[in-house]
Amino acid sequence: MADEFTLQRSKRLIERYTQLRAELDASEAGGRFMPYSWWSLPGQLSFEWMAYRLMLHEYASELSNIINDLTHHVSRLRAWAAVIAPLSDDEKLEVTHEFIDMLGTVALGQPYAIKSRFAYAAGHLCHQANQAKDPASWKDDFPKKNLYLNDIEPYCRGWKKYRRFKLRVEPIAGSAFNQKSDNFRHNYNHGFSSRFMIGLTGMVSRAEEATGGIKYTFGCNKPLDLGEIADLIEKERDLCYLAFDAFQRLVEEQVAAIRAYEANQGIVKADK
Repeated sequence: MADEFTLQRSKRLIERYTQLRAELDASEAGGRFMPYSWWSLPGQLSFEWMAYRLMLHEYASELSNIINDLTHHVSRLRAWAAVIAPLSDDEKLEVTHEFIDMLGTVALGQPYAIKSRFAYAAGHLCHQANQAKDPASWKDDFPKKNLYLNDIEPYCRGWKKYRRFKLRVEPIAGSAFNQKSDNFRHNYNHGFSSRFMIGLTGMVSRAEEATGGIKYTFGCNKPLDLGEIADLIEKERDLCYLAFDAFQRLVEEQVAAIRAYEANQGIVKADK
């Protein structure tokens, strides 16, 4: 059974979360939400397209899910920023530990994850759809390693809509985002990242000098401000919207090619 301290802490945290929900209800919804089941593959297709059909359903749906999550995270970060603004350091620490650390960590990691998922999805879909362009010479030689835009280039460059897609994806999680977030994702996974709202990190930095010597720098990384992080994530969110739009155009081009291929095989009618 919980002791009095735990019960009082739970009561305070419930009050904070109630304030959060009130803040969200009073705020205007920002951004937009990515659609689901927007593609138009025929119901009847040859067996060779089963992989493409299943991949498209999974990848497109998961891309919508994670980008829509990012849209929600922007609103949540702004709402928490308003809720904790008047609190004492001890109160902020309690709320940050319970709610904000997880939210901020996920939100700052998602732009890079979305960028990687776009590359993964486009690469696999282009590779499968290439069967409609040149089935005789098509080889199932897609790389097994982690996929980046440069890795998928040989499989995607034959599609007219791919270049626009690539140009839309490239800016996501770029150098400006990394710099303004104190390179949070990398440091969180490979070192010690900045804290949210309260707490200092990075007291000592070690680096090799051009002369071959070692240099130690003493200082600290200040905590990340929730309002500033929300602004930063909002910019990444909007880049993801543009990339998703380009992804849709790329898929539509592939679907048209598959329809034409199947029509030539007598499987589906060309006007469907």
